Amino acid sequence: MTTAAHSGIALQADAVRASLGSGAGKTAVLHGVSLGLVAGQWTSIVGPNGAGKSTLLKVLAGVLPHTGTVSLLGHPIHDLPHRVRARQLAWLGQNETSADDLTVWDVAMLGRLPHQAWLAPPSAADHAAVEQALRATQAWDWRCRSLGQLSGGERQRVLLARALAVQAQVLLMDEPLANLDPPHQSDWLAVVQALVAQGSTIVSVLHEISMALHADRVVVMAKGRVTHHGASADPATHQALVDVFDQRIAIHTIDGQWVALPCTSGGFR
Repeated sequence: MTTAAHSGIALQADAVRASLGSGAGKTAVLHGVSLGLVAGQWTSIVGPNGAGKSTLLKVLAGVLPHTGTVSLLGHPIHDLPHRVRARQLAWLGQNETSADDLTVWDVAMLGRLPHQAWLAPPSAADHAAVEQALRATQAWDWRCRSLGQLSGGERQRVLLARALAVQAQVLLMDEPLANLDPPHQSDWLAVVQALVAQGSTIVSVLHEISMALHADRVVVMAKGRVTHHGASADPATHQALVDVFDQRIAIHTIDGQWVALPCTSGGFR
């Protein structure tokens, strides 16, 4: 076992650089990011538009080419057999789609593929995991409906169920609250907190700063670099958030919760 595993780090990035596009249109997005994400905790990655948050998450998931190294649970991520990595790390990308003619049940069952032998039927454990995931996302009642019959928020809950059905030790989510109304955002928060209580590691990219402040730790990004990484309750973390958003937000405590509120002076900049 490596030092990263011994030190309780679930995901480790060292000197990571990544670009988007190709040829003359290639644009550098990440500039030597080094970051260790603690196992068994929830870390939220926040920052302004274009900061490189989603790009970093894709690199950590092993789905985007990069230079530097990324380790998952103490092992270089690209040295892990694909099926092993798929069992250890689940991924919910931004604006993900699935075939509209698949039923909700079938979409969620896709999360069990890493656990199944080639062409083998789902096991009792697979069925139990899918039911648990659909109930956790309150999608169980329409498990027989096709994805094409669902609203954007309902589809998002089904895709979250697919990720939960993997039952991976590490779960990465990019904008998981997209299309979710406030009650279902609250449900998402409860699911995440329950997973962390069970020992899972959660990493989320969020635009909702108040929701991000519920996390154990917050990573602040700007211009392809990490500008701060600390506990969500740390005043230094709050100041880093205020700074990265150009003093356009203020962080207050309301009923024992940290809340980010916009400062309304001025228009678009």
